[in-house]
Amino acid sequence: MILKTASVGPWPMNSYALICPDTGQSVLIDPGADPDKLAEMLAGSSPMAIVLTHAHPDHIGALAEMRDRLDVPVFIHPADSPMMVMADEWFAESDTLTLGQHTLQIIHTPGHTHGMVTLMLPDHRAIVGDTIFQGGPGKTWSPHYFKVTMETMRNIVFTWSDDTICYPGHGPAFRLGDERPAFEAFVQRGQYEGLFGDVSWT
Repeated sequence: MILKTASVGPWPMNSYALICPDTGQSVLIDPGADPDKLAEMLAGSSPMAIVLTHAHPDHIGALAEMRDRLDVPVFIHPADSPMMVMADEWFAESDTLTLGQHTLQIIHTPGHTHGMVTLMLPDHRAIVGDTIFQGGPGKTWSPHYFKVTMETMRNIVFTWSDDTICYPGHGPAFRLGDERPAFEAFVQRGQYEGLFGDVSWT
């Protein structure tokens, strides 16, 4: 599976393209800005869908134009539907998406938003959106959201293999196992009651 990345927008976020090398089918993930740059990632492929990890404005700034250009369906988790994003297909709680000869797992990873999803590739690369970054979780907006994030970390994200390579919505990719010691130390300290916002494991 070919994975391409483009840093787009005035506050750079990562848009991604996945391309099946056998069939040429492709998926565009999080079209944040710069439609021409996004189109370059897809050049020579046959786009079949646009997938949103979540519906925050920095991740969908070029959605309308790319939807018009590509004429493909838009997929999102229904828990982000209150954000009024145009969508054609809704992910189920545990879903898959077929891309050429490959199957992507769609994993609901709420916290940063209620409808946040991660796309897990067969080779343990994961497009995580704003679920987790190098050094900490995605920003949260209340203690409740942070509690949900911690449940997602404990019950979903940190059950993945240490060799999982996470591709976030902002910043560099990282190996999940490199984050595990800091996360476990954070949990051991247990001093996160009432926390929210930008939180670091350290």
